[in-house]
Amino acid sequence: MDIEEFKRKLKEKMLENRAAFEGQYKEQLNELMGLSRADIDSITPDGTDMETYDQLITVVKEASRVNLAQATLKQRLEELGEIAVKIAKKAPSLAAII
Repeated sequence: MDIEEFKRKLKEKMLENRAAFEGQYKEQLNELMGLSRADIDSITPDGTDMETYDQLITVVKEASRVNLAQATLKQRLEELGEIAVKIAKKAPSLAAII
């Protein structure tokens, strides 16, 4: 990948992120992003919770960017598994959806 392609992809991703943080689930996303490492590690002692946390953020970002229906977001979160649901419940406005 050359530098120009890298810059183009980076710019696209930054626009997507902006749309996510301005979308329907911006509050939920901000709460998730505000969780501390200790909050997340309290769910499981190993590193799988951080990987799941990253996946959870990705799902909420995309849901926010495309204004996904709450019922569909809930379903997507549940599909990520029990650890993702436990992490999501640490964000009050996301817990209300689950």
